[in-house]
Amino acid sequence: MDSKGNISIEIGIILIIIVLIAGTVLSLSEISTQKIVRQTENEHIQTFIEEAVVNLINNPGTPENWEVKKKGTPGLAIVNEEGKVIPNSISYTKFLALKGNYKKLVTRTLFDSKIKTSMELIPHESSVSSVKIGNSEKSNVIHSVNRLVKCDFYKKYVIKDFQNEGKCNHNHDQTSHSCNYFKVFKGNLRASDYYLLIDDKEKYDLKYYIGTTRLAKDKSWENVVSDEIYLNDEINFYDDKNAVVFIHFNHQKAKALLVSVPKTFDKNKLEYDYFRTNDCEFILRAWY
Repeated sequence: MDSKGNISIEIGIILIIIVLIAGTVLSLSEISTQKIVRQTENEHIQTFIEEAVVNLINNPGTPENWEVKKKGTPGLAIVNEEGKVIPNSISYTKFLALKGNYKKLVTRTLFDSKIKTSMELIPHESSVSSVKIGNSEKSNVIHSVNRLVKCDFYKKYVIKDFQNEGKCNHNHDQTSHSCNYFKVFKGNLRASDYYLLIDDKEKYDLKYYIGTTRLAKDKSWENVVSDEIYLNDEINFYDDKNAVVFIHFNHQKAKALLVSVPKTFDKNKLEYDYFRTNDCEFILRAWY
């Protein structure tokens, strides 16, 4: 083979090598571009859901009663008795309102159907079970945001919390007792059930008695042997339409709550922890 033939072969080999190198570079470039795109998407979705969580736990939503009307822009923050928004909080009523309308209120309204999500509320140091709502997680890449919040569960039904200072019609020293009272009408008992809910750790060490302003003689102290005490049958109206009922405990700041719940209320949830403010972990998960 002459020198011209050798040169042609060498040029051909060089061209093949150049093509291979160019292909490799192009392939690496495409992989790198895909990684950058994925990284950008991941950063975007993470920022997106972080902003959503901040808004949810600090905003009560619009309109004011969106959870009743089942429309509007949802927010989960608790509004207290003075009408002030409690930051970093979650209303259990609003959280459950999302459960039945998740696709409409969350997927469409909050995230414009761009991503799928789920939410979970996990109480800390409580007998209350965690609650999870939203889509089933079927993606290999799931983004999440965790926040510690205050959650109220069924606190809206609490009339008196005996951890707080109260009043006594028998001059019991509140450094060694917990006393308080409430007013009730006959009609209230037709619509609602009244209970004393006791922290499970307190029930056998605590004594109580219940009386009204019409009761002339003190009643005997009774041992608390259950974490729930039904009160409707304990209230005597005599010949009046209403009664002022006093409740006395023989411990200071007793871990006890007076609640009034609808007749239809799930009695399996008549537990002390369900009616007090809990520290909870709120988790929002998201994926494409």
